Amino acid sequence: MKRRALLLGALALGTRAWAGPADQAPTLLLAQPWQAGTDLADWWVSEKYDGVRGFWDGSALRTRGGERIAAPPWFTAGWPATPLDGELWAGRGGFEQAQSAVARQSPDDAAWRRLRYMVFDLPAHPGTFDERLPALRATVAAIDQPWVVAVPQQRVASAARLQALLREVVAGGGEGLMLHRGSSHYRAGRGDALRKLKPHDDAEARVIAHLPGRGRHAGRLGALWVQTPEGRRFALGSGFTDAQRADPPPVGSWVTYRHRGVHPGSGLPRFASFLRVRADDARFRP
Repeated sequence: MKRRALLLGALALGTRAWAGPADQAPTLLLAQPWQAGTDLADWWVSEKYDGVRGFWDGSALRTRGGERIAAPPWFTAGWPATPLDGELWAGRGGFEQAQSAVARQSPDDAAWRRLRYMVFDLPAHPGTFDERLPALRATVAAIDQPWVVAVPQQRVASAARLQALLREVVAGGGEGLMLHRGSSHYRAGRGDALRKLKPHDDAEARVIAHLPGRGRHAGRLGALWVQTPEGRRFALGSGFTDAQRADPPPVGSWVTYRHRGVHPGSGLPRFASFLRVRADDARFRP
């Protein structure tokens, strides 16, 4: 009854926590790039963890795409019916290890013992992030497992300090920072509640065709023809290894790419470069 009341209260405030059938994608809060000049007074700052998004629906861990994650029973033993939003993380520079562990249909205990579940939100809680944060910390404390961690959050007084913190995190092998507006409720999609700050921009697009290579890439991939969630199409032709050009991401898969801003007018990315296949794409599970 308590969980039902929380969910109803959250929905009444416009919050949407995942409550659908198996393999339905959870409706998650997504980040947009940080806008320079934004007043920092209402924002909490944390490290951006380069892992695999993991949504606890109250009974199972799921990817951002909705696929059930085959975690070992001990990893989630005693977790609450309350939904949790977090990142399965293998430490700085450990993305490949996290992705490999999560992708297995049969969990590898040794691999999972290297993971931590970094919890950064409570999707069903009806309050603002300022109100959700102490509830999140209490929830993680009640779980009382060393691999379940409430993401440390801090206030930053100035843009100069924010940039200094970004440099510290990146110099230490981190990916960047996340900024969460304290007065915001948990609402699915890309709004003004969650921002990311990194030394470079990244985004996602769906592969819609393979373009053949020329010259030394003849007979292999030349570029991916991709489409952004907004419907913009462009050729993504750099950033691939020879192995990836010989066996490229299939049509229909989602990829992450880096870029340096967008072109005025067209909105297409500048200097786009392939980074990786999105971690929760089920087609890449072994």
